[in-house]
Amino acid sequence: MNPFTEVNPHDPQLRAERKRAKQLCQQLNALPADQTKARKPIYQQLFGQVSSAYIEPNFFCDYGSNIFLGEKFYANHNCIILDCAEVRIGDRVMFGPSVQIYATTHPLDPLERATGKEFCAAVTIGDDCWIGGGAIILAGVTIGKGSVVGAGSVVTKDIPEGVVAVGNPCSVIRSTGNN
Repeated sequence: MNPFTEVNPHDPQLRAERKRAKQLCQQLNALPADQTKARKPIYQQLFGQVSSAYIEPNFFCDYGSNIFLGEKFYANHNCIILDCAEVRIGDRVMFGPSVQIYATTHPLDPLERATGKEFCAAVTIGDDCWIGGGAIILAGVTIGKGSVVGAGSVVTKDIPEGVVAVGNPCSVIRSTGNN
């Protein structure tokens, strides 16, 4: 089964949604560090679901409305989430600096790619995960509950729950010892 869906990024409604998200991200990133209460209304406008989160500046996303954040989510500086498809992040998840999630991709064929065609697939990160700084998570990936993804890893395939996974491409190296 192919998890990818084709989308037209030139659709006027999608363009308007991206513009809205960029404006909200600019507002969020412009807030002084001590304005923690001012972040919550922006989070609520931007994300599909959020209750208790803290995201360090700078944060960028495509739509925001496709991002669903669990309780006590934390993202360090320079997080990017390209949320053409749903991105579901569980409770008590921590992102190191410069974590990137790409729920979108493009055709490999250059002629097809030149048409502007885009594909997307959901990304899911389970509860209690820690994603190390500079990690990149690609479209269609699921990371199981309680897992750790090492800094600088490129996650191209699903990661089971309760493991430490590292590298490019990312692979499991051991259990977290909590399973």
